[in-house]
Amino acid sequence: MTTYIQITTTTASAAQAAEIAEKLVEQRLVACAQISGPVHSVYRWQGNVEKAEEWKCTAKTRTTLFAAAESAIRQLHTYECPEIIATPIAAGSEAYLEWMESQLVDEA
Repeated sequence: MTTYIQITTTTASAAQAAEIAEKLVEQRLVACAQISGPVHSVYRWQGNVEKAEEWKCTAKTRTTLFAAAESAIRQLHTYECPEIIATPIAAGSEAYLEWMESQLVDEA
């Protein structure tokens, strides 16, 4: 059984989130991606508590494509240490999962 995940990353701008989403879909590393925001983030960075307005990009893919998707995100991302987190998709409609699979690169 194929396992699917959602990959989440946050960016400093809507434009960068869109660029990442488009490249991942173009390369067939993800079936689709949604951009939401702005979100307000609070985090510790280099000893200081920081606040930032960010944009969230959530992409759906196959678990086996995570490394390639992560690499693509890192190449496009401007953050020194970007959030790149994968969460398992526990279940989904059969039709949607079949559509996802048809959009992803083959791993022959």
